[in-house]
Amino acid sequence: MLESGPNIPVVPVSHDVKTVAQLFQERVRRSRTRAALYEKHDGRWWKITWREFYDRASSTAQCLIDLGLEPGAKVAILGSSKVPWCVYDMGAQLAGLVCLGIYPKLSLSELQFIIENSDSRVILVEEEKELEKVLEVVSHSAQVQAIVPWTEELFTKFSAKETRLLSPLRLGTTIADEKQIALRVNARTPEDTAILVYTSGTTGPPKGVMTTNANILSFLQTHTDDLEILQSDLSLSFLPMSHAAERVLGFYGRIDMGIPTAYASSIPNVLAELKEVQPTIFGSVPRIFEKAYDKIQGELSQQSEKKKAFFAWALRVGVLRSALQREGKRIPLRLELRYFLANKLVFSKIRAAFGGRIRFFITGAAPIAREILDLFWAAGMPIFDVYGLTETTTITHANYPGAVKIGSVGRAVGETECKIAEDGELLVRGPLIFKGYYKDPKATEEAMEGGWFHTGDICEIDEDGFLTITDRKKHIIITAGGKNLSPANIERAIKRQDPLISQVHAHGDRRAYVCGIITPNAVETLNFGRNEKVVTTEEVEALFDELRADPTGQSEKMLLTLKKIVTLPQFVDRIAHAVGTGNRELARVEKIRRFAILDRDFSHEMNEMTASLKMVRRNIEKIHADLLDRIYDEEGFALNPRS
Repeated sequence: MLESGPNIPVVPVSHDVKTVAQLFQERVRRSRTRAALYEKHDGRWWKITWREFYDRASSTAQCLIDLGLEPGAKVAILGSSKVPWCVYDMGAQLAGLVCLGIYPKLSLSELQFIIENSDSRVILVEEEKELEKVLEVVSHSAQVQAIVPWTEELFTKFSAKETRLLSPLRLGTTIADEKQIALRVNARTPEDTAILVYTSGTTGPPKGVMTTNANILSFLQTHTDDLEILQSDLSLSFLPMSHAAERVLGFYGRIDMGIPTAYASSIPNVLAELKEVQPTIFGSVPRIFEKAYDKIQGELSQQSEKKKAFFAWALRVGVLRSALQREGKRIPLRLELRYFLANKLVFSKIRAAFGGRIRFFITGAAPIAREILDLFWAAGMPIFDVYGLTETTTITHANYPGAVKIGSVGRAVGETECKIAEDGELLVRGPLIFKGYYKDPKATEEAMEGGWFHTGDICEIDEDGFLTITDRKKHIIITAGGKNLSPANIERAIKRQDPLISQVHAHGDRRAYVCGIITPNAVETLNFGRNEKVVTTEEVEALFDELRADPTGQSEKMLLTLKKIVTLPQFVDRIAHAVGTGNRELARVEKIRRFAILDRDFSHEMNEMTASLKMVRRNIEKIHADLLDRIYDEEGFALNPRS
């Protein structure tokens, strides 16, 4: 177990400061020699104290100042969530700069857009492949002043290719001028933009969300009052710092409360390192809990009927006990005795997989299944489901100790006001609402119509104030990993690759990855069949006449002919090649990994298309629910490797 503080409540510092930089300085002043960060090297966890953290960050700040960056200039960090990310972020804050994160594995076009749109002057890059992309993007741009690889090895390898490359040793060895840093810090105001967070581009190009110091501090002041955090708490972090949740709730929240965190060496190692770190608090997207749940269910399926029955009994006992706890009711002695046995034989083993010391989890970004929540609550590891968006400084609604309704995302927090519009959309306002979209006043005005932020989510609020998300006004895929994706962007990338394709329906909501349903273009498909000699010219011309009379026509003859063509191996290969080509334009998380080809186009008659021939996504998902399940469950739908 790693070192943490005494078992007493934390004393947050957010109430006593006005900016994120001051938040960091005040935490360092109060907690100098206590553990702040842990990173793993050579199989061992190494401690970094708050003072050591500050020394690294102030050296970085001075180097950035010496580069001539004026207050408010933009610095971009492109890398995974590790200690250097923390150091660079706080270095930028101490230098009076605006720091933005860039999500790794973006496509070249997405990367270029964010770098150019943000006016980034310095880019700090972790990995070689990402550095190569950055160098390509900035090759004809004078905007970027310096590119800093995270390692000296990477700098040495590429320094001859780009004169703007700066050694990371400069950031770590520059002697800080504390007076100059103090001037920079004290000049910043609560209304100044502290961080720039780019959205996922779900309704078009990504937008830079300007989050102010006041937004962040209001958020921290609200949540430290509600969460029951102890100085003995310890967290394990792996979520991307380029996302607002990990940046604000996770990183800045831990600075505010003064609790240490260990940074996972990699995402695949998270479950193993949970046992090493033994955290007490853990934030994650639902996917991690889903994987754990699936593993438990998989192991259970191999057990005898007797053990399965005992597990089911234990779960019933745990669910009943946790429900009474949430309601604040007395737990009968007989139930406690039953739980003692269930805990000893079942739940203690589940907790051990998470290190054995978890007090609670926080999750959001995507829906989480009720059966998963029931299991973890029964095992004594509460999962608090929360809701918010980048534009709302991450969380506007949350379940908290003493205020939980399973299946909801909780009540409005702090001074957040909310209401439901006539069309069911959730509208919010208050001190957590962002300053606006960077260089996009039109989008800002649209989002803040009437003085309320329009979330795009269709919601319900019950009589006790608990919020439930029922649908999304705009069609956005939220994967099981919590990544927001625009289906339209994915569909366009695939559809334009081959005229054989009429429609592409991207699916991936609550799923581990994106799949697609592809429909054939009748005219092109019939021509393909004629060229492959599976239909005659006479048959094709007769069907063309049908299409001229009714372009959406799907006679029995048409459907039988299309079915014969789309099942040809050469047709499937052609579609697979189109998907593979389109995937190369997409970020890794957007790529369609499996697909199915329908033997007909979507139709208005079956309520799959509107009268103006726009896809009715909700109906498509419902009509083809079984097919979508098969795509994920069966082997035959994987993308052809030859593509």
